[in-house]
Amino acid sequence: MTTLLADEVRAAADRLLEAARTGLPCAPVRTLLPDVSVDTGYAVQSVLTRTQLETGRTIAGRKIGLTSPAVQAQLGVDQPDFGVLFDDMACPQDTPIDIGRLLQPRIEAEIAFVLGRDLDVDDIDDAAARAAVTQVIPALEIVDSRIAGWDITIVDTVADNASSGLYVLGGDGVPLGDTDLRTVEMTLTGGDGAVVSSGNGGACLGDPITALVWLARTSREYGAPLRAGEVVLSGALGPMTPVSPGDAFTATLTGLGEVRASFTHSAGGAV
Repeated sequence: MTTLLADEVRAAADRLLEAARTGLPCAPVRTLLPDVSVDTGYAVQSVLTRTQLETGRTIAGRKIGLTSPAVQAQLGVDQPDFGVLFDDMACPQDTPIDIGRLLQPRIEAEIAFVLGRDLDVDDIDDAAARAAVTQVIPALEIVDSRIAGWDITIVDTVADNASSGLYVLGGDGVPLGDTDLRTVEMTLTGGDGAVVSSGNGGACLGDPITALVWLARTSREYGAPLRAGEVVLSGALGPMTPVSPGDAFTATLTGLGEVRASFTHSAGGAV
């Protein structure tokens, strides 16, 4: 990386860090990056990750984003991306989430994997990915953007840790076995019981296992292979839904169970 590009990558990372620190969304970082390739986006993300690790946060897993055609259409992009899950992003499902931790939250239901072994070989395929999974768990990802108005391109969202926010896992999970995750039906309801999103496993790159294989290969190419014990959020099964103060959601995934999330009415946990 040239010195000029390194300076621009650092400037983009600083813009995102400042938005997270102040709670004030920022302008798109693409305006700082003359090279708006996906690789440059991951270079910004890498700077952000190192900075967060230096503050004492630890990596709990990864997330795959932009796997659903519906979500890709919502954001005007045409390929998946990935980001890092830090330990403090996990939220217990029966404790209201402080809405003040988020800037512009949206929620989506996903299938989460817990890995029992590393995925750090050259020939990662469906069989290897399945063999690495110890649990399959229904999950809610609260995606968020530090960029004002979700005015993002692929380089913006990649730089912004794939628009990661928080996540909730439901229950203890079930073994994967030979389950065909393409047939899992998802229904996401709001607090009044109305359906706000629906979809199925086939909406996630055709199969959540395909998404896991893509992540394993891609993250290894970027020098950060998947490790045993990590949680992987495999991607949305349906469209994202905006989150407002006081909202509550329940996602039901056939064969896997349900997962719940609720949000405080105001920042700081007050109701």
